[in-house]
Amino acid sequence: MRTLTTALISSAIALCAVSASAAEMTIAVFTKNLTNPAYEAFRIASDQIARTTGAKVVHYVPKQPDNVDEQKAMVDQVIKDKPDAIIFIPVDDVAMIDSVKKLNDAKIPIILVSNPLPGSFVTYVGADDFEIGYREARYLFDKIGGKGKIVVIEGTPAAPTNRERVRGYQRAFAESSGIEVLGSGVGNYQQPDAKRAMEKLLAEHPQIDAVLSANDSMALGVLEALKAANRTSIVIGINGILPAVKQIETGAILATVDFNMFKIGCTAMRAAVRHLKREPLPDKVMLPAEVIDKTNYKAWLVPVDQRTCPEWSEVVR
Repeated sequence: MRTLTTALISSAIALCAVSASAAEMTIAVFTKNLTNPAYEAFRIASDQIARTTGAKVVHYVPKQPDNVDEQKAMVDQVIKDKPDAIIFIPVDDVAMIDSVKKLNDAKIPIILVSNPLPGSFVTYVGADDFEIGYREARYLFDKIGGKGKIVVIEGTPAAPTNRERVRGYQRAFAESSGIEVLGSGVGNYQQPDAKRAMEKLLAEHPQIDAVLSANDSMALGVLEALKAANRTSIVIGINGILPAVKQIETGAILATVDFNMFKIGCTAMRAAVRHLKREPLPDKVMLPAEVIDKTNYKAWLVPVDQRTCPEWSEVVR
């Protein structure tokens, strides 16, 4: 009986130790802005995993979208606060290199997300933006029969996600002799900026058959510009955000490619917790992208705050 009692006490102490350890985890989560629903989905996912693991999350988001100076100041603050780990989406893969070096020097573990850049990281979680851009363009070109006049709405020029997606577009252009690219505009991954860029393109070109948009928020801005000009074009985007999926349901948007920031957020947060618990991690976790269109859109109509994060084993096999 004494042995059994001792064992039970030991188990209880161990359980309390694990719970205390989880409760003591503080993870700083850096996202780019408060305006893009994809980053809101990322934060919701982070919070969901934090609740299930007992970790504490502190969010760091520039008030001005994608502002380098604000993010640099936040990094300096985090170094003073010394969280147990950082989940980091850099606003700029060049401008933030020095800040990452500071974090490395402070020996704070970093899970890098979405935008690769030099430095030392526990792991990287993201998707293949080159392949996403290529698949988006090829899907659009196939749907318009390989012929047509199109325009491109690019994201933030400094963002590597944008550069890789545009590089994917360029590969698709090279393979599609019937596609005429009339021009492009910079939408900075923001709906109002994309609306303004599309308004300019509409004024310059009397016929635009289709619009290749580097994310869904910009695709929504394109729709606003088209409606205001009483014009129509086929529109496609990237991200799979709920407002865009609803426009797929109505037929206003042709499709989107699922760069799933909710799942990426779930995975990044699980990776941070696993690292702090000294559980194994791969050097890189790349989530597959899927085209969302009229054939499968219903699965993405569930509001982000009602979705459930996938288990680690469902993502990392």
